[in-house]
Amino acid sequence: MKKFFPQKVMPTIKRLGQLIGLYLGLLLVSGPTSAHSGFTLIPFEAKYTAYKWNDDVGSVTIKLTPLAKNQYSLTYASKVSKFFLSDERFEHSIFFYEDGSITPYQYFYRREGTGPDKNLEVKFSTRPNKHIEISDSETVVWQGETDNQLYRLDLAKQLASGADSAAYDFINYRGEKKSYGIEVMGKATLSLPYGKLNTIKVKLIRQNSSRETFAWFAPSLNYNLVRLQQFKDGEEQGDIRLLSYQTL
Repeated sequence: MKKFFPQKVMPTIKRLGQLIGLYLGLLLVSGPTSAHSGFTLIPFEAKYTAYKWNDDVGSVTIKLTPLAKNQYSLTYASKVSKFFLSDERFEHSIFFYEDGSITPYQYFYRREGTGPDKNLEVKFSTRPNKHIEISDSETVVWQGETDNQLYRLDLAKQLASGADSAAYDFINYRGEKKSYGIEVMGKATLSLPYGKLNTIKVKLIRQNSSRETFAWFAPSLNYNLVRLQQFKDGEEQGDIRLLSYQTL
């Protein structure tokens, strides 16, 4: 049986919280894909369970709702705890979806729990020119980046079209410019708390990182992400699995 040491648990809890953030960015569900419109956003609420070494250590709730014509809100809340340590995170993306294109507008991030708290606000603006305003940081030129959640909206469409790779630029929850690559690895059948699902497995590609992240998407759930597992130097950091899903 693997032993837990308090001095190691705190970074583990924080890394699991980060993994949940990554996962919730990936999980946004698209509707049916077509050659003309790409996909249609469907309001939904999904719940997930987070595991560490097969122990249930947390939960996640994510919700997509319409705000106005062509404007949507994507929120998630996660809570992870082990012993006396905790990590709670909240993300909120406001964006526009029109003619198959996703345009970020505002992004909010909050982290609380063991260790330093963190808040971040990001605004994407086209006036007087295209730029990104990042709280407690300098304004930067907007060169097509999206926020920490929305860049992954396109992935469902890519998988539905049969693509075997993709690449994205975004502003992460630290306010930094980052890039990810996606590589399709094949098909797999999973038994999850939600039930048994046929899935497509992908690998997240990072530059200069010892972390390995794998994700599984279910075509029967509009290519929703149903599981995400991350390793660092061969040690599992977390495993997040779909518990329930409903359209609203």
